[in-house]
Amino acid sequence: MSQIKVAIADDHQIFRKGVILSLRAYTNLKFVLEAENGDELLAGLAEAEPDVILMDLRMPGKDGIETTKAVNKLYPNMHVLVLTMYEDERFVTHLMENGANGYLLKSSDPSEIKKAILEVYTKGYYLNNFVNRILLKKSHNKVKSIPTLNSEIQISDKEKQVIRLLCMEYTAQEIAKEMEISARTVEAIKDRLMERFGVKNSVGLVFFAMKNSLID
Repeated sequence: MSQIKVAIADDHQIFRKGVILSLRAYTNLKFVLEAENGDELLAGLAEAEPDVILMDLRMPGKDGIETTKAVNKLYPNMHVLVLTMYEDERFVTHLMENGANGYLLKSSDPSEIKKAILEVYTKGYYLNNFVNRILLKKSHNKVKSIPTLNSEIQISDKEKQVIRLLCMEYTAQEIAKEMEISARTVEAIKDRLMERFGVKNSVGLVFFAMKNSLID
């Protein structure tokens, strides 16, 4: 695997340096940008061109929520991995539906942070047990409050299969092989579904599907 370029935005310098130091052993990760807020991060992205951004939420100036949305709009090929102390499920769902590719707590082990970086880089998203519990809870609550929603959103069998395999963390190439179609067709189906449902990326599509019970 080629070296993955990483940026980190956090207003606590000690924490930033600690994360960088803790991941130093992983030689396939290279930190190319440090920022103490969203404004500083956005100012450096064009030159640094990171593949993955570790994003704190509470920062002076432009916070992590605003910055995540800005990154998604200005640099859609960059992946945002939220790294925060906030466990509130409202932050999780809002961020994941608005461009974040994963959500980690600051108490996470360096090995999980490294795993998350690799997965958002290779697959486009990272879902851990913490996020999955929120997904399942939201899905359960949605079904209870809107029992007819499933019949209101119509998707084809092929679209349903693509979504199901995405939920199983298959890559586009793996989905193509499983369904015996081209990877380009898989990407076209994903793009069509994301535009239709108003989500930003694959993880947003997974969130939408589970919340609205689009798959069995």
